[in-house]
Amino acid sequence: MDLNTEVDNLVKASQAWIPMIMEYGSRVLLAVITLAIGWWLINKVTQKLGGLLALRNADLALQGFISSLANIILKVLLIVSVASMIGVETTSFVAAIGAAGLAIGLALQGSLANFAGGVLILLFRPFRIGDWIEAQGVAGTVDSIQIFHTVLRTGDNKTIIVPNGNLSNGIITNTNRQPTRKVVFDVGVDYEADLQKAREVLLELAKDERILAEPAPQAVISTLGDSSITVSLRVWVKTADYWDVMFMFNEQSRDRLKTAGIDIPFPQRVIRVVQEAPVN
Repeated sequence: MDLNTEVDNLVKASQAWIPMIMEYGSRVLLAVITLAIGWWLINKVTQKLGGLLALRNADLALQGFISSLANIILKVLLIVSVASMIGVETTSFVAAIGAAGLAIGLALQGSLANFAGGVLILLFRPFRIGDWIEAQGVAGTVDSIQIFHTVLRTGDNKTIIVPNGNLSNGIITNTNRQPTRKVVFDVGVDYEADLQKAREVLLELAKDERILAEPAPQAVISTLGDSSITVSLRVWVKTADYWDVMFMFNEQSRDRLKTAGIDIPFPQRVIRVVQEAPVN
């Protein structure tokens, strides 16, 4: 093969490959530019989203979760779009992702339920970090709200981890949600006691700076028991003062009632002995 023939072959090959290289090269270059600009824009958008949530006083956990989720979803869509620009068949690609997602979902049903529960908790906020809640048979202060579980700290400093799936579908009692709470303090007095005086003694206990003037404190006769009459003192306090006021009532009520000559009886039973006459 002479030199002219080799040159002709190179020219023919270049005529075949150069248009293809130009075509695909431009696609790849455009895809790389799109990926770089899109990646930068997505980061900026998610940062702005986090700032918007912060302006609306959203929880820190909710801010981080929504920003991260939006960032991941947008970047996945960007990668799929860039792949289609290069010429990759995205239909089969998306189908493969869907099949893998289905398989993973079936294998991790419990985890996905907890994930969905975490999303609902972060969106609807039935409680916040620092609230004292009762749920799923446990109670404690909310330490953190994770995607799959919520961490509680009990009064004696134990850590309880509650799955979000169960937590979002169950009954939750949040004692910190309202700014005020009603203290209901019941004490039993003797049936022979002066009830009006007992009410006055308990109302004297309510003259404390931590007890709110409105609604006004009440002392009522709530029940007539087997061995005592229950006098109920009902006052409203700030939520943070609830237990301090309750403990104060427990500590001072006995001495105040005793000084006023009112007894707090213990349970009593009347026993009748029936003696049968002897049989002759």
